[in-house]
Amino acid sequence: MLWMAGSDVARRVGWIFVLVVGGLLFEIERRTLIDTRNPNYVPSLILLGAAVAPATFVSFVYGRRLRYNVSAGALILIALLGGVLGTVVAGVLEYKTLIKLGTLPMVAVAISEEASKLIVPIAVLALRRYRTMADGLLIGVASGAGFAALETMGYAFVALIVSRGDIQTVDGLLLLRGVLSPAGHMAWTGLTCAGLWGAANEGWSARSIIGFLLIFAMAVALHTAWDTVGTRTGYAVVGIVSVAALGFITHRISVKSRLFAGAVR
Repeated sequence: MLWMAGSDVARRVGWIFVLVVGGLLFEIERRTLIDTRNPNYVPSLILLGAAVAPATFVSFVYGRRLRYNVSAGALILIALLGGVLGTVVAGVLEYKTLIKLGTLPMVAVAISEEASKLIVPIAVLALRRYRTMADGLLIGVASGAGFAALETMGYAFVALIVSRGDIQTVDGLLLLRGVLSPAGHMAWTGLTCAGLWGAANEGWSARSIIGFLLIFAMAVALHTAWDTVGTRTGYAVVGIVSVAALGFITHRISVKSRLFAGAVR
C-alpha cells in the first residue's frame, strides 16, 4: 500500500521533474552554444526548447486523479507518431487547398490540422485497448503535444535562418510557443479525443456523434480564432477558454469515474 501511495505521488508531481530537468538541459545547451559558437548544438537546442513544455503538460495531465490505462511508453509513441503524421498530412492538405483556392482561409487551416491530429488517436481507438474517456483525453493531449513540438521546431528553424543565426530571436519564439502550447494544440486535441472516446463508449449513437461533432467544431473555432487574433490579449482570451474547456471536461470525466466506481461497489 505504501508503495502504491508513493507511486501515485510520483505520478502527480512528475511534471515538475520533467519541467526542471528539461529546463536545465535546455539552458546547458544554450550556454554551450553561446560560449562555443558551435552550430552543432543548434538542433538539440531547438529540440529541447520545443519539447519541454509539451512533455511537461502531458506529464501534468497524466498525474491528474483519473483512471488511465495508457502507459508512458505508449504516450511517447503516440506523441511521436501523432506529431509526424499530423504535421505531414496537415501540410499536404493545406498545400493542396492553397493551390486550388489561391488563398488559404484560416478555418481551412484549423480543420486540416485538427483532423490530422486525430489520425493516430483513431488508430489507437480502433485497437480497442484504451477505452475510457480519460484514456481518450490523455491520448489526445499526447498527440497534440507531438504536433505542437514539431510545429515549433519548424518555426524555430525558420526564425534562425531569417534572423541569420540570432539565438535570442529563437529563444523568444521557443519561450512564447512553449508557454502557450498547452492552451493550443494539446487542449484542442484533448477535448476532441475525449468526445471521440465518449461517442465510442456510447455505441456511436446519434446523440454521441452530434456531441463529438460539436466538440470538434469548438476546437476548430478556437483554433481559427487563435490564428486570426494576432495580439497577446487575443491569445490570452482564446488560451483561457481552451484550458478552461479542457479542465471542465477533465472534471466531468473525474466525476463520472467516481460515480461509476461507487456504483460498482
